[in-house]
Amino acid sequence: MAPDEADRDGKTAPSYARAGVDLDHDEGFVAEIARIARSTFRPEVLSGIGGFAGLFKTPDRYRDPILVASADGVGTKLKLAAQLGRWDTIGIDCVAMVVNDLVVQGAEPLVFLDYVAMGRLDTKIAADALRGVAEGCRRAGCALLGGETATMPGTYAEGDLELVGFGVGVVERDKVVDGSTISEGDVIVGIGSNGVHSNGFSLVRAILEQGERAGSVDLWAEVEELNGSLASALLAPTRIYVKPVLNLIRDFSIKGIVHVTGGGFDGNVPRVLPKGVRARIDLGSWPRPPVFGWLQRAGEITDTEMLRVFNCGIGMILVIPPDQTDDVLERLQGLGERAYRIGVIERRQPDDAPMHYVRARRTE
Repeated sequence: MAPDEADRDGKTAPSYARAGVDLDHDEGFVAEIARIARSTFRPEVLSGIGGFAGLFKTPDRYRDPILVASADGVGTKLKLAAQLGRWDTIGIDCVAMVVNDLVVQGAEPLVFLDYVAMGRLDTKIAADALRGVAEGCRRAGCALLGGETATMPGTYAEGDLELVGFGVGVVERDKVVDGSTISEGDVIVGIGSNGVHSNGFSLVRAILEQGERAGSVDLWAEVEELNGSLASALLAPTRIYVKPVLNLIRDFSIKGIVHVTGGGFDGNVPRVLPKGVRARIDLGSWPRPPVFGWLQRAGEITDTEMLRVFNCGIGMILVIPPDQTDDVLERLQGLGERAYRIGVIERRQPDDAPMHYVRARRTE
């Protein structure tokens, strides 16, 4: 019996489309995905979009290649994007969260795959998100090799979208950055963020909801200290640090790299520290983007909580030998990055925490 024919009792038989999944509608989107992805392809791509899996050749210049893999998502920033009806930047967030995690190991991102799910596929929303993914891939120099677009009625609310990314990179075995050589006296360099990136948005949304109930928050209103609207400041996409960090790895002794994501400073810096040392972070040694001051005041958040949740203006951290500090800072500034000496590695006593903070004069 055809899907739309009546059964023997005169009732309409169930069909996949009636259950919420329109195959004709969804499959027609594959050609659009292929068009979006094509602009990201590298010479090593051996397959197109639409197969069961993507094929990719390891670049010939690697002598002893180690593959590095990572997965991450945009998180609850998606809820704010849905509230504001803005989907054009979250794809960049998705790529950034993955490729920044790859490059901290010294890896060059090669390929990226996305997972997009909605209750009912809205091709405009999905295309906007995927165009952002493609832009993120171009910024990172990796290929959008494939992915999955899922229609899941009853799982996601109308208009909601889930966006997750998966990436693979490559690094020479003797060039892996793992923090194992970090020692007392090494310098901590921070590379500036452009805002909240894609972490801490459960707290951000709680602050916004509190302000909206009190009538003190209008997301689209111009805020003088932000040089624009709160919406624009919060949706600013996560910085992608791949190209400047790879540039530094090529010419300098980068001992450890930290992507400051969920968990802020406290949750990420200790991950690269070997036994016997701790990190001293000099608070005030870098300027914070104004959005952090707004959030801290609006939510009455303590300094301690800010550092545990947000990047507070530093999106990537490098640990380097002290004699390379000036050259690394000069190189980063030449590459258009805002970079600061934000701390030092110290000897750790048995009862010491893995990191501590001191107050320093602000660098403007």
